[in-house]
Amino acid sequence: MPKNSKVVKRELDDEVIESVKDLLSNEDSSDDAFKKSELMVDDQEEKDVDVEEGSDVEDERPAWNSKLQYILAQVGFSVGLGNVWRFPYLCQKNGGGAYLVPYLILLLIIGIPLFFLELAVGQRIRRGSIGVWNYISPKLGGIGFASCVVCFFVALYYNVIIGWSLFYFSQSFQHPLPWDQCPLVKNASHTFVEPECEKSSATTYYWYREALNISSSLSESGGLNWKMTICLLAAWVMVCLAMIKGIQSSGKIMYFSSLFPYVVLLCFLIRGLLLNGSVDGIRHMFTPKLEIMLEPKVWREAATQVFFALGLGFGGVIAFSSYNKRDNNCHFDAVLVSFINFFTSVLATLVVFAVLGFKANIINEKCVTQNSEKILKLLKMGNLSQDMIPHHINFSSITAEDYNLVYDIIQKVKEEQFDSLGLKSCQIEDELDKAVQGTGLAFIAFTEAMTHFPASPFWSVMFFLMLVNLGLGSMFGTIEGIITPIVDTFKVRKEILTVICCLVAFFIGLIFVQRSGNYFVTMFDDYSATLPLLIVVILENIAVIRIYGIDKFMEDLKDMLGFSPSQYYYYMWKYVSPFVLLCLLVASIVQMGLSPPGYNAWIEDTAMEEFHSYPTWGMIVCISLMVLAILPVPIVFMVRHCNLIDDSSGSLASVSYKRGRIIKEPVNLEGDNTSLIHGKSPSEVPSPNFGKNIYRKQTGSPTLDTAPNGRYGIGYLMADMPEMPESDL
Repeated sequence: MPKNSKVVKRELDDEVIESVKDLLSNEDSSDDAFKKSELMVDDQEEKDVDVEEGSDVEDERPAWNSKLQYILAQVGFSVGLGNVWRFPYLCQKNGGGAYLVPYLILLLIIGIPLFFLELAVGQRIRRGSIGVWNYISPKLGGIGFASCVVCFFVALYYNVIIGWSLFYFSQSFQHPLPWDQCPLVKNASHTFVEPECEKSSATTYYWYREALNISSSLSESGGLNWKMTICLLAAWVMVCLAMIKGIQSSGKIMYFSSLFPYVVLLCFLIRGLLLNGSVDGIRHMFTPKLEIMLEPKVWREAATQVFFALGLGFGGVIAFSSYNKRDNNCHFDAVLVSFINFFTSVLATLVVFAVLGFKANIINEKCVTQNSEKILKLLKMGNLSQDMIPHHINFSSITAEDYNLVYDIIQKVKEEQFDSLGLKSCQIEDELDKAVQGTGLAFIAFTEAMTHFPASPFWSVMFFLMLVNLGLGSMFGTIEGIITPIVDTFKVRKEILTVICCLVAFFIGLIFVQRSGNYFVTMFDDYSATLPLLIVVILENIAVIRIYGIDKFMEDLKDMLGFSPSQYYYYMWKYVSPFVLLCLLVASIVQMGLSPPGYNAWIEDTAMEEFHSYPTWGMIVCISLMVLAILPVPIVFMVRHCNLIDDSSGSLASVSYKRGRIIKEPVNLEGDNTSLIHGKSPSEVPSPNFGKNIYRKQTGSPTLDTAPNGRYGIGYLMADMPEMPESDL
């Protein structure tokens, strides 16, 4: 190499830069922002500047006011109604405290790694779910559309549950609570208790008859329930007003909607621990049944709960993280939010079983009183001998322990005649073993327990206000998973799109506020999300790890975070998580095939639930929900594969990104390749690419298959600047 080669190279570089500046000076005078920039052909790492750094792109995209606001938004989205009424049920059903072991293992295997993956791609690409997967590969763009469809299906019925909570909230401002006692029916001759209520309970009757006014089958619509229609409208108005300005409006509400449920849960826990029987409920809850832990069903249900608890696949996680700065530590966020979610579930479980233990204690006391009266009658009638009753037993103030002692003695002495005596074993564990979940827990079991609280209206108001806030936090993320991708892709006004989305959802949601609406909620809950979301997350994993490349993705994370993520994530993403997800998908399909498709209908005459199979049209709806949710994936793949849409068309232009400045390629290029260099305002620049490579589009070369979509429908490519040997200089 000649001695003065470096001097010659520097002079040539200066000439290149000056020639570019001369060329740029011919551009329109209005393009001042780009004139101040220069084409960086130097590959020195310290001079590489991302497009979004220091440009107007970050200013143009909304951003969180603070890190706390963002964390609260993610916590509000992931912590929802399922933490309160699903996790405690699964914990009780699947081995008590032992259930926490498979849950924690699966949280580490699929929960945190996949949550981290969604946070990372959203933050790096700074687009919603449609833009993110179009960016990775246009053929996989259907993943984002599928997420939007699932979000829409879930939002339809999830807001109905918020409407139910609003109804109970509005009815809680009276004493006694309206579900405290069975209503009385008067006729010409006498007054009697409502038969349907007498056969069930006051809270059960109020839920099915007063609140839902439910019909006896799915086919019997019964018309609209006007009370629930108004509540549903109120719920959608709340969501619309909160989301109409995007994170600028919803972000501020997060401070209340995300934190208030924790205040209520802590208040309920403290109050519950002071109630008689609460310790029995908590002890029953966390007594481990280790033998159940070996059953495959326990692991399948734990994996499903982990999957849905974090909101994977919905697009809300990606949408929220897309408003972050590029150097935000999303790994810390993933771990923090995941464990906040887990501890919230444990806290809710403590609260639920403290209250249910109190309720079980009250029911057990009634059982002891009623059966003690039966024993006294049997003693008076001579069916039982006074000699078999221990002398210290006082039936006027008998305890549960003393009653069980008498019960065991009578059972041994009168073994052959015992069944005819009609005595019951009053064990608090029997009542606690009656597992309830979902609406049965929130609107029946818990409301019944609160009627026995001192100042019960206050606790009822707090509880249902908590449910409303939990639901709204999840709804914000769900709607953001619909709005953000569509706004990023089709450039529509967010305010108009939000109003239209909420209006359409309200009118479609009227099917859920018919008298048969509760059965449609069950149908959508069972079939609209489970399988489609599993498929979506599996494809997300494949897209990043296989299509984009795990090694390249790890390098991008290092560049974004400032440190190399643990190799643990490398092996989880590449091997373990896909395998576990595929097993979960197969297990869910098998479970769905073995379980007869149907619903529990409320029968007014018997005041009991009765299992009904779906009619033919109901089965068609169930299948259609699953097919429609996943249909965008193959449609977009075929459209892209067969080139049915021209990538150079307005809304689907191919884009490539590079660390550095952007160079625009005109549509009809002629002449020398130096004509590729044209100015473009940084405000019109799309988000940066993951990779650091620079691509050259040769004249007449085919469009790159994995080029992401453009922002304004114009193809941008960076000119390839191969490293020139020093000897050539």
